[in-house]
Amino acid sequence: MQSSKVGIMLAASSKNAGKSNGQDKVVLIPLLLACWMLFFQTHAVHAASADDLFQNARAAYNSRNLNALTDASQRLHAQQYILAPYTDYWRLLLNLSQADKQTVQAFLEQYKDAPFADRLRGEWLKILARRQDWTAFFEEYPKFQREDMAVSCYATDGHIQQGLESGVEEGKALWLTGNELPANCEAVFNRLQQGGVLREEDIWARIRLLLQGSRITVAKAVLQRLPGFDKNNLKLLDRVYQNPQQVLEKQQISFKTRLGKELNLYALERLSRGQPALALDIWEKRHVNFDVADRDYFWGRFALHAARKHDPAALTYFQRAGNAVLDKEQQEWKARAAMRAGDWKELQATIATMPESQQEEQVWQYWKARALKEQKQLVAANLILVKLSKENTYYGLLAEEEMGDVMAAQHQPYKASADEVRAALENAGIQRALALRRLEMRWESREEWRFASRDFDDKQLIAAAEVAFREGWYDIAISTADRTKLVHDFALRYPTPYRDIMQGYAADNALDEAWVYGLIRQESRFVSWAKSVAGASGLMQVMPETAKWIAKRMGMGDYKPAMINQLDTNLKFGTHYLRYTMDRMEQQPLMATAAYNAGPGRPKRWASDKPLEGAIYAETIPFSETRDYVKKVLGNSIYYSQQLGTKPQTLKERLGTVPGVGEPINPEQD
Repeated sequence: MQSSKVGIMLAASSKNAGKSNGQDKVVLIPLLLACWMLFFQTHAVHAASADDLFQNARAAYNSRNLNALTDASQRLHAQQYILAPYTDYWRLLLNLSQADKQTVQAFLEQYKDAPFADRLRGEWLKILARRQDWTAFFEEYPKFQREDMAVSCYATDGHIQQGLESGVEEGKALWLTGNELPANCEAVFNRLQQGGVLREEDIWARIRLLLQGSRITVAKAVLQRLPGFDKNNLKLLDRVYQNPQQVLEKQQISFKTRLGKELNLYALERLSRGQPALALDIWEKRHVNFDVADRDYFWGRFALHAARKHDPAALTYFQRAGNAVLDKEQQEWKARAAMRAGDWKELQATIATMPESQQEEQVWQYWKARALKEQKQLVAANLILVKLSKENTYYGLLAEEEMGDVMAAQHQPYKASADEVRAALENAGIQRALALRRLEMRWESREEWRFASRDFDDKQLIAAAEVAFREGWYDIAISTADRTKLVHDFALRYPTPYRDIMQGYAADNALDEAWVYGLIRQESRFVSWAKSVAGASGLMQVMPETAKWIAKRMGMGDYKPAMINQLDTNLKFGTHYLRYTMDRMEQQPLMATAAYNAGPGRPKRWASDKPLEGAIYAETIPFSETRDYVKKVLGNSIYYSQQLGTKPQTLKERLGTVPGVGEPINPEQD
């Protein structure tokens, strides 16, 4: 071995050291250095870390180098490396199209406790479907747990080819969606249309759904399923999408055909979103060109957009929708229009028309209870509120307060024992997740963690969350602790990392620390490197342009864009901007929270012409992201207040009352 040779040379040099003259030493030193360099170079080549070897295997997979991948895989297995199974997964993926059933079945059985097994099963199902091997497909399909629309479409196609009525029903349900679907779903629709199941009226129904979502490309493809459709008319969709006002005012599209009527309806709806008064004026002149059903449809769509704009006449418009079947979004905004109008009877009636699954959502359970309570039906209201108050959510808090249990005592937290934490840490899936995180394979590490903890009971979840917290994996700690049902550890659900830094900035800006923590939990879940699709960065998700503006406002002449990713700078800028929104909204936390998410120009426009209960204001924010955001942030702040021991406030106190347009938000401070 190389190390033995080096040892002999060193020993010889030691024995002769006393006999060496100066010239010998001069010759020996370079020789020793050369030997040491040779030793360390050889060691570096032959003792590359398993992590490096695994990354090499990953690179080989990405470049489809099966030989290099196989070599790395064998070496990793020889070292019993914890992530070696991933290399088997990659090897099989590269060969899956040529694999036989026995090989795949053996792999799925061997790795049934790994998350990638079901991913591979999904790809294998697609191959079986393309082979038309429906026997093997349906033997494996019931085991498939993931949501994959392509696999669902293959299953439906298989059912249709086998003559099963369920396939027809599945296909019709797939058809009536406003979303873009995988290309293989077209085979299902082709069979349905050829079999006379997919009729012309069904085609028009899907076109409406697609146009509502402005999915023009898909709508064009669906239009071509109409018998005798002229492809030259496809450009009319682009014209309506780009300039609906011009199409309507210049009457560029005739009402004489079904296509013409549908495109004019689409133009009217698009105009309703931004220029409702003009849309209504044109409608009054053109409505005679539509039958009763189309008129009802128009009013249902117009009412939706009016409600989103907080038009006081929205409920009237909904009434004019007649027999139109309202979709989920329309029903929700009809309910919101009723609560803004203070029409509790109408709110109750609207909720009652929702599908049962929708009525059971916490939001509508709470507002149904409120509607009943406002109408003095206290027994019925309290039956709902008692059940809802047991939920550790925004609506659970509101329900608890509605019954008078203001700031009820916290549940006794459960703390995982050392043995429970050790057991979680010894779980193979947890170990793989931590190893993947160490290698910055973020998506895979999260999937491994979710899969490993999928069947954990409450105490196991808390122990696992404790492991994640100790690793500084705060977002996983939160999401894991959030899943408990009966036993909870709120310190893990609502952790307070970086408090030594954050506390000072919160104090400097006179901000409620619980509120700031509630906001950070919603913004980034304490992932310091988090970056949104829009480009916001860090714990407090500060936008690049906002960061530049803050730096200038604070006199930071040496500011560089990369600094926003630094923990200290991000917290400094985020708390400064939160203080700014608070001042702009005149100390109203609800509106300031909305401003932090949607920009300071919008929240005041969402106010009513008279004072509005904060919970109603929050529920009727037009942007679904901001609406969810403010509820989460302010709900979080209640739990953080309990964790931090800060001044107690109820959720309703935090929500406050939003003054009418033109009124000062906090007149007592004038």
